[in-house]
Amino acid sequence: QVQLVESGGGLVQAGGSLRLSCAASGRTFSTYVMGWFRQAPGKEREPEFVAAISRSGVNTDYADSVKGRFTISRDNARNTVYLQMNSLKPEDTAVYYCAARQEGNIFRVTTTPALFGNWGQGTQVTVSS
Repeated sequence: QVQLVESGGGLVQAGGSLRLSCAASGRTFSTYVMGWFRQAPGKEREPEFVAAISRSGVNTDYADSVKGRFTISRDNARNTVYLQMNSLKPEDTAVYYCAARQEGNIFRVTTTPALFGNWGQGTQVTVSS
């Protein structure tokens, strides 16, 4: 098991930027695929996929709604994954969650929330118009 703690959320105007961080405990961070998901207010369905990165950091995947605006990256030496969010829109308002999935393939990326077994507590991002 890995413990995840997100930070970096806040209130920003449309067009602004935020950088989310997710710090992981333990010595096995590099064995996990990492993902960012979000849940908008009033939406009770499972969290929406935002971005994911392979163990090696070579491969990434993004939701169509954030391509070209968000960038996921990881630093395995610091046990941290980041989400740089630029050109933010009001529809990006949500609680953002970091998640981890243990994975044997260093290049595989997973985007399905149900396949991630470890989740952080979430950080609120609010984008005002």
